[in-house]
Amino acid sequence: MFGIILTIIAFELGVTIRNKWRNPLLNPILIATVLIIGFLTVTGIKYETYKVGGDYISFFLGPVTVLLAVPLYRHIQALKNNWLPILTGILVGCITSIACVIACAKIFNISKTLMLSLIPKSITIPMGSVVSEQIGGIPSITIVAIVITGITGAVTAPLVCRFFRIGNPVAQGVAIGTASHALGTTKAMEIGEVQGAMSSLSIGVAGVMTVFVTPVMLNIFA
Repeated sequence: MFGIILTIIAFELGVTIRNKWRNPLLNPILIATVLIIGFLTVTGIKYETYKVGGDYISFFLGPVTVLLAVPLYRHIQALKNNWLPILTGILVGCITSIACVIACAKIFNISKTLMLSLIPKSITIPMGSVVSEQIGGIPSITIVAIVITGITGAVTAPLVCRFFRIGNPVAQGVAIGTASHALGTTKAMEIGEVQGAMSSLSIGVAGVMTVFVTPVMLNIFA
């Protein structure tokens, strides 16, 4: 029960802080992560002890992800009306994500193994860890990169949409889901139901596209 209770308390504190100051940078997931890490560090409790309960919460990630199909079903007409721009946007997003990792690896002289571990950073953990292992990356590094990417997307999504004047709900959802998977989708759901529906669709499609696009881009550019 320790890991479960600690996680719930940390997240509720994050929600309380976010609701009080209403700052997009104060994301509850980010706050909860910092609080849990800080608590374990100060008390000297081992991560393995916390993980016993934390794994029970992780188990529900699967069912929760499936539930994201509900808002998509409610806005199925928006998908039918915009299927080509949606698929094109997701594909371009996947290509851009992979290309940025390859470019940064060359610019900053990052090792090939680390580069391969970072390539699947914008898709869900189950798919990303498998892709990383298949292309020669380190799955544990990939998981960390995926979590950081998701939290970053959830925190900065409203700011990015506002800065680049992305006002279309479908475009907002596709951008958030493609770039920052399920964690970003939680923010998309807060912004609007259409954004959440398109973001949840983008999670699965982006994962599948990444599987096929990654080997092609590695052969061409890396």
